[in-house]
Amino acid sequence: QLQASGGGLVQAGGSLRLSCTASGSISGIMAWYRQAPGKQREWVAHIFSSGSADVRYSVKGRFTISRDNAKNTVYLQMNSQKPEDTAVYYCYVPDHWGQGTLVTVSS
Repeated sequence: QLQASGGGLVQAGGSLRLSCTASGSISGIMAWYRQAPGKQREWVAHIFSSGSADVRYSVKGRFTISRDNAKNTVYLQMNSQKPEDTAVYYCYVPDHWGQGTLVTVSS
């Protein structure tokens, strides 16, 4: 089970940090996806237990993914947010999705 939190309303240029905690130990990949209204779900970032990570091009330099393996938690730090970042954000580990947390960026 994955429990995500940290979404909310933020003005353009602002920051939010999402957290997602797994109920058990996760040794593999952890990721964030998002789904904007009327659009398909898209990959945002992923990170391996080694710390190796990648983010999609449109958020490079603004979003950072990290994880705390001891806490089974993955984070998504979102800075310099834009209205187009508005979406429901989902955390993901293989075969499991979190419940989603809504991020709204106002212009």
